[in-house]
Amino acid sequence: MSQQQLERELLRAQEMGRWLSDEELEELERDQRALRLEREQTAKRRLKLGLLTVICLIIPPLWPVALGLSLHLLFPQTFRQLLWFAGGSLLMLALLAVGAGVTVVSLIWMLIN
Repeated sequence: MSQQQLERELLRAQEMGRWLSDEELEELERDQRALRLEREQTAKRRLKLGLLTVICLIIPPLWPVALGLSLHLLFPQTFRQLLWFAGGSLLMLALLAVGAGVTVVSLIWMLIN
């Protein structure tokens, strides 16, 4: 083991009040790698969405898409909840339209026969 690694383990042990076992160290390092990977993926995704937003701002017919992307970049959690709400509302509207259509067709069929 290198001197730096031993010093890091000593600092961790002092922070936690005890020495960590090899399994605990591996789990801690695995968690840190996963967190670092997730942060990198989020940063890449935000960069891609930012570039797509700029492209959409350049092309006037795509301005509504740019607005949506901007809202997603600024408020990801709120935007996700808004999309769920909008999707559910659209689904309910479609079901109501189908129900109304079936009702109208049934009434017309009853009046004809």
